[in-house]
Amino acid sequence: CLEFDDVSVDFKRFEVAKAGQAVKLSRKEFGVLQLLAARAGFVVTRNDLLDEVWGHESYPTTRTVDNHIASLRAKLEEDSSKPRRLITVHGVGYKLVLDT
Repeated sequence: CLEFDDVSVDFKRFEVAKAGQAVKLSRKEFGVLQLLAARAGFVVTRNDLLDEVWGHESYPTTRTVDNHIASLRAKLEEDSSKPRRLITVHGVGYKLVLDT
């Protein structure tokens, strides 16, 4: 399980809630969140996200990752325009920050 702010994530049940309300995530959004949570506090490159979540045989663009991060921010952040948890590390990738 992962908890931050008013968000709780149960990775075993594939359930996410914000302020007690269920939040629907796509399988890929859930995969992105799970990888970021597994490496919380560390930068995960776009290529790592593409390899781990989409797989080696799939060839989406790095914009695909950006779009999924934007969607996760909209669903989980207090203010998606000023993210505190799903942080962009410009030119590298993203990280999940839990200790703010």
